[in-house]
Amino acid sequence: MPFVPHTDEDIRAMLAAIGVESVEALFDEIPRSLRAHPLPELPPATNELEIVRLMHSRAEHDRRYRTFIGAGAYEHHVPAAVWQIATRGEFYTSYTPYQAEASQGTLQVLYEYQSMMTALTALAVTNASLYDGASALAEAVLMAVRTHKSSRRVLIPRTVHPSYRKTVRTIVKNQDIEIVELPYDLPRGHVDPQYLAEMELGDFAALVIPQPNFFGVLEPVDALTDWANARGALAIALVNPLSLALLKPPGRWGRNGADIAVGDGQPLGIPLSAGGPYYGFMACRKELVRQMPGRIVGRTVDAQGRTGFALTLQAREQHIRRSRATSNICTNQGLMVTASTIHMALLGPEGLRRVARVCHAGLSMLLGKLSAVPGVSRVFDAPAFHESALKFSVPAEDVLRALRARGILGGLSLKSDYPEIGDGVLVCVTETKTESDLSEYASHVARIVGDRFTPAPCAPNSAP
Repeated sequence: MPFVPHTDEDIRAMLAAIGVESVEALFDEIPRSLRAHPLPELPPATNELEIVRLMHSRAEHDRRYRTFIGAGAYEHHVPAAVWQIATRGEFYTSYTPYQAEASQGTLQVLYEYQSMMTALTALAVTNASLYDGASALAEAVLMAVRTHKSSRRVLIPRTVHPSYRKTVRTIVKNQDIEIVELPYDLPRGHVDPQYLAEMELGDFAALVIPQPNFFGVLEPVDALTDWANARGALAIALVNPLSLALLKPPGRWGRNGADIAVGDGQPLGIPLSAGGPYYGFMACRKELVRQMPGRIVGRTVDAQGRTGFALTLQAREQHIRRSRATSNICTNQGLMVTASTIHMALLGPEGLRRVARVCHAGLSMLLGKLSAVPGVSRVFDAPAFHESALKFSVPAEDVLRALRARGILGGLSLKSDYPEIGDGVLVCVTETKTESDLSEYASHVARIVGDRFTPAPCAPNSAP
């Protein structure tokens, strides 16, 4: 709502109707010591025209950058129809569909979304979404521990997104669950199954398998899934949903498939939006459905045989006894899921494949251009999708700073999270980048690296 429509007379009438002298009296149970005090640093109130001029002035200070940053949030083209439909009042203002008879449209959208995600992941069941990809991974860890019962240890490779690993630790650390981080093969950039076979890891409930991993590298998912299953543990797939348009889905990894698949739905029609809101997805085998957090929408028929939709599973603490709940994160990103459903319906399977192919081809083209630049090299030599880690012979921050001055967000520095890589930068290419964009990026990098390391010409020999 762009403004508050109540006049002073309206407010006085409402207060009189409920027998209260002032709005302040509505909050009398809050001790004065806990109440917020006036903020003297705020400027005086101003009118709408002046506010609009101020905001335009501030906006002019921002620049429009071409971004080559991925790392879990990706700049994809979102067709205009997606949010034109998603922001219709029927979707935009609807709340959780507790009353099935009044929420058939919302429930059908969620059911269609679930159907699409089961097709992408090749698993039997998906829920109606979770908060984001990181918390979805934490929920999968809790789900695996509940299912396994004999172990409270979970293996997570260091090739999993650093923020995801931090989120998982934060959520499970007080539940007596041990997180064991697994190293990766530095030349290849993925977990080495042979190394795992030689390690004494003891009993564990699950192995998390990212695909592609944080570096964009493809993990040996078949071998890792079979290795986990052979030890009685669950395989948790952490996937980019767009990559599933090209890559083998988690339900077909190894001999039996992954048990749970999670990830962030942002690549499916959700704009970057300065970091959110996004949503998390989760799919699993049918045998695990009672351990799945969140809601599941089912399709049925009514007494007259007409198709209808209803919430068939609600296993969160707002719905059942708290001690029996599978999750206490009571959120369902319905609007984001609605946008993703529309996005996937518009593109269809072939459209998603084309987008994924263009992303992969663009990355290959950029890597080819950069391979000709002295002082630039790939960190890993394994196949990659969407993004890749590069290493510069100059400080990475200097390169990124220089690119930013030229209107390019050149990637994400890996130095703080992966110091063993050195001056590494994670670079991402999506379908929004043209060949001209890639050539410009490579030429700027060549000049920046070349200017930094080109030796100064020797002074003429002045000796007699």
